[in-house]
Amino acid sequence: MDIRTRNAVTLSGRPGGQPMVFAHGFGCDQAMWRLVTPAFDPDYQLVLFDYVGAGNSDLNAWTRERYSTLDGYADDVLELCAELDLRDVVFVGHSVSSMVGALAAAREPERFAELVMVCPSPCYLDDAGYTGGFTRPDIDELLESLDSNYLGWSAAMAPVIMGNPDRPELGAELTNSFCRTDPVIAGQFARVTFLSDNRADLARVGVPTLVLQSRHDAIAPVSVGEYVHDRLPDSELVLLDVNGHCPQLSDPDLTAAAIGAFLADRGTR
Repeated sequence: MDIRTRNAVTLSGRPGGQPMVFAHGFGCDQAMWRLVTPAFDPDYQLVLFDYVGAGNSDLNAWTRERYSTLDGYADDVLELCAELDLRDVVFVGHSVSSMVGALAAAREPERFAELVMVCPSPCYLDDAGYTGGFTRPDIDELLESLDSNYLGWSAAMAPVIMGNPDRPELGAELTNSFCRTDPVIAGQFARVTFLSDNRADLARVGVPTLVLQSRHDAIAPVSVGEYVHDRLPDSELVLLDVNGHCPQLSDPDLTAAAIGAFLADRGTR
């Protein structure tokens, strides 16, 4: 299968520049990065894509077996990198894509220069000595609601996830993004996202990593960002003074500046 078509790959920026791959979160697509990418357009080759089931991806490429774990999504990232012969990659992942990037970098560290994790969570479920933000009944209720009425769930949850009630247009954009995602695929992706536990995988990531954490996030609280930072062998934690789980939309300039500063410190910008 043509990977560029499967994942609706788009290329922009400086031809031959260091590749910068942007990966979207659950219920989103590559358009969620449109306010951040212009800051890096002059210096990097920008690679954006849609996971199978999102955006303009090929829905026929989706199988429940392949995408029953986050490893299937990491496979997609690594196949994309191989197809485009990408090396020295700066991988920028939002939400669940942070863990997809961690899995990909642990498997093929030679392809990656840096990781940027925007509002990551290795485990959404509370556990002994760990606060993920949700109990198992919370997750079960969320998934049942999603299955029974996906459009209603999207309209109710998107503003909570976005976390900026004074800017309803942001919640509306996320709602519309959810509604463009195939509901069957979205339901499976939600299960994989909210029931995965990748805490043990963090120690396998040897790539320098920036952890970007919103100060007020209903999905991934600050304690989770601190946990990720503490367990990564080489990482920096930056708390963004923003609300919500999507700082690339609510404050793209601040998000881009934090990423740019990290890359400058690493000598790659």
